[in-house]
This record gives sequence, structure tokens and C-alpha cells, in this order.
Amino acid sequence: MTSKLFFTLAVTVLLYALIAVNHITLFFEKSVIQKPSSGKHRQLEVVPIMGAVGPESMAFDLLGEGPYAGVSDGRIIRWQENEQRWISFAITSLLRKGCEGQHDHQLTEHICGRPLGICFNEVTNELYIADAYMGLLKVGPEGGLATSIVTHARGTPLLFTNGLDINQSDGSIYFTDSSSLYQRRNYISIILTGDKTGRLMKYEQESKQVRVILNNLSFPNGVALSNDGSFLVFAETTKCRILRYWLKTSKAETLETFAQLPGFPDNIKRSPRGGFWVAMHSRRDKILAWILSFPRLGNALVRLPIDVTKAYLVLSKYRGSGLAMRLSEDGEILETIEDKNGNKISEVHEKDGNLWIGSIGMPFVGMYRI
Repeated sequence: MTSKLFFTLAVTVLLYALIAVNHITLFFEKSVIQKPSSGKHRQLEVVPIMGAVGPESMAFDLLGEGPYAGVSDGRIIRWQENEQRWISFAITSLLRKGCEGQHDHQLTEHICGRPLGICFNEVTNELYIADAYMGLLKVGPEGGLATSIVTHARGTPLLFTNGLDINQSDGSIYFTDSSSLYQRRNYISIILTGDKTGRLMKYEQESKQVRVILNNLSFPNGVALSNDGSFLVFAETTKCRILRYWLKTSKAETLETFAQLPGFPDNIKRSPRGGFWVAMHSRRDKILAWILSFPRLGNALVRLPIDVTKAYLVLSKYRGSGLAMRLSEDGEILETIEDKNGNKISEVHEKDGNLWIGSIGMPFVGMYRI
């Protein structure tokens, strides 16, 4: 047996071992949702979605209607409170044949689009969308087909447009491109290989130009501006941390670590009570941390004759809980919620005393009442 074949076999066995170990771990965990800071339990309420899954990010319009959410079949949907149902609001791709319905949308999302981060401009009421495949887009208050704004930066295509936030004072948009090598449907490969081709960018409304602020980032993800606009924070998913980039003050254009996290961060949203809600897909356990410390091992996993992203999705069903933390503007933990029922949290959007919970794979939007 060659050393290469032996190594591949060992990695395959390790992958199956991880599934087994995490399955056993979950079996003994209690299915409880907690607010550790007070010791009180929160009851998760669900708003079902038919025909699609994965309400990754949410937004409310200027009239307070919503939430709006991007889902796996490429649509932006809007919750109609008075009718107690979701309606289709917008799409990010004109090609819709075969997009909707009960099937594996991951096979068609590069055609149908996959809206991730969304945010309203509070002056124009236009919804801006970071679509993983279509780039940065916007759609007017009446919805419909979104208009493309940015598809390239410095001649390099946006391969995995992910999170965004808007400076409401001038309309500029800060957004992330998670990788210049891998698309969203291969997002696990970004983590396993230690890919550092992600970028943080700014789209300026007046000049209609896009500027790369930072590059060589490890899976940049959610992004949010501070309340006074003096800095922004964004997630580096692979490194389980939040970075702060100063926009104003004497620290302008400097970068620093804002918070080191126990899990893999996704979207970030400001809280009206102060600070930021940071959602984490899952905890970074010791076994996974060990794998990530050996780049050769991660690259070997990616080269295996299996779809590592699908293998991870199977594994993640047995891997612990979704987690979210509210951090102060100094990076201190103010509040924590954890869902040990297996629901993976992609975003926490706080609105009118409710915490709206997004995910990348659940067929519903969740809600906790504060």
C-alpha cells in the first residue's frame, strides 16, 4: 500500500470516526435552549417555510414589515403578519426553471442564486443583497428581479459574496467575498484547506466604484458597522474570531482582534440594546481544531473521492448545537443563547423585543421573545 493511499484511507476512517463520536456526544446532551446570563430558558417559536430551507439572513423594511429572508431556492421571501404566510418578494437570477420545489437546492443554487446577507437602505427603502453566486445586487420596494451592482473587484470575480452592511449616512456598502477559489457549495473546503483568499470591500454610491479594503482573509463572513460608524466588525470563520477595522478616529485603517470565539462565526447584526449579535454555526471542538492545525490533513480530505461539504452536512446533524452571543462594542460577552436541539444558527436579528433566528438548513425562521 502506497503512503498516499494509506494516508487517504486513514483520513476516511477519521471522518467516519468523527461522525460516530459526535453522534454519541449528542445522544447524551439535553435539548435545552438557555440564556446563561440569567439561567432562564427560552422557548423557541417557529415560522415554517414551505418549499425551501435556510433563511440565512433577515431584514425589516422602513415600515417595519417583515422579516424578509433569502432562502435556498434563490428567492427573497417576506412574512405577511396579517395573513400569517410567506410571499415571494424578489429573485436574484432570471433563470428560474427547476429552482423551486422539494429537491436539493445546492445542486441548482449556482443557477438560481443563493441570497445570503441582506440589508435595507433606510433612505431609499431598497433592499441590498449579497448573493453567493450573483454578487452584490439591489431591488426596489416593489420587489421583482434584483439589479446587479458588483460582480468583480480588481478584475477578480466575486466567487462567494456573503455578508453586508450599509452606512446609512452615505449609502456606502461594506461586504465580504469569502473566497476567490471556492464557491458556497464547497464552503467546507475553505475551512479545511486554510484558504486565505477572502476579501472585505466597500461599494461607494456616489462613484459607483468598489474598493478592496482588506484581502488575504480566512473565510470573511458577516459584517456590521458600529452604532456611530467609527468602525466595523467582521467574522473570520476559519479562525473563529471577529476582527475590528477602524474607519474613523486616530486608529482609522487599522485592524485588530475584537473577540476570539468558541465556535465558527457567521452573520453579525447590531442589537438595538447595544453591541452586536454574533451567530455561530457550531462550536469548534477539540477534534476539529486538531484537524485544522494540520493543513496537509485538510487538503487530503478535500481531495478524497467524496463531496466533503455533503459529508460535513451529514456530520453536522450530529454535532452539538447552534450558538449565538451578544457582544459589547468592546468585545465583551453580554448574553448567550444556545440551541442544543441541533438547529444551526446563522443569524440573530433583534427587532421589537424579539430575536429572529436564521439558519443555513432549517425549513423555518425561529423566534425567541426577550
